[in-house]
Amino acid sequence: MTDPHQKAPTEAGILDFLATCAAFYPDDAVDASISQQRAWYDALCAHFDRPLPAGMVTEDRKVEERIPVRWYRPAEVKTETVLYYIHGGGFVVGSLDSHHAICAELAEHAGAELVSVDYRLAPEHVWPAAHDDAFAVLKSLLDGSCKVVLIGDSAGGNLAAGLALRAREEGIAGIVGQAVIYPALGGDLVSGSYAEMAQAPGLTTSDVAYYRTVLQAPEDSPVAHPLLSASLTGLSPTFITVAHFDPLRDDGRAYASRLAEAGVEVWFREEPQMVHAWLRARHMSEGARLGFEALCAAVTRFAAQG
Repeated sequence: MTDPHQKAPTEAGILDFLATCAAFYPDDAVDASISQQRAWYDALCAHFDRPLPAGMVTEDRKVEERIPVRWYRPAEVKTETVLYYIHGGGFVVGSLDSHHAICAELAEHAGAELVSVDYRLAPEHVWPAAHDDAFAVLKSLLDGSCKVVLIGDSAGGNLAAGLALRAREEGIAGIVGQAVIYPALGGDLVSGSYAEMAQAPGLTTSDVAYYRTVLQAPEDSPVAHPLLSASLTGLSPTFITVAHFDPLRDDGRAYASRLAEAGVEVWFREEPQMVHAWLRARHMSEGARLGFEALCAAVTRFAAQG
């Protein structure tokens, strides 16, 4: 068990992960230029990349002739439901390559095709560019009669939750589950984990504030800040996983509670020794490995039921 008064993890594997990350991506990265942040992040992601599972094929396409997407097809496809992955990166960094191995492994575990999206990034493209790109891809999948499981980490978790709300409001059916990983959902930046974990390794509260400022989303928009939604009724079954040592932790906690109150089927995990971005540590940390297995199990269940 984790001591609730601890401010940093003690698991050896996650400490090694943090040291590796620091060698590529400095703690004060947000003070650098956007181009430098992206160069550092790309190098970090490349370091953690892994070969594709045997027999998996990928294809890069475009939706609406402008939005890059990547399709993953494992050697054995067990369901017609499609997984839709939306990457994190504070809306500022990330690409089709940044979460390549994560997407491949999720598709392999679930026996399902997976689509990832390369949405437009801030500050060149502020709100709602990223959301609109992600929504266009979602609609293209649903218009093709696919059932879809939404998956997103961090900023991607924000987008996934916002897409689910927008689809509900527009009467668009076909989302059979959502899995959000250490999501940013619009917490107040001053209380709970935002205060307790303000200086957490890997992501600080000031970093979260920086990314919000860069994105320029309206402060009163439930699609941009899903915790502001007046109601979460009617959403699909949801899996939420958060890291204990993360200022975003309580966003996930609050979202899980709100979903349960709304009568939505929800599974919630808080990884006791994990930090933000722990998905990348799944092959070097026991805690991250177990967390990733739980994510894979939830996604597989949603896809099979869909």
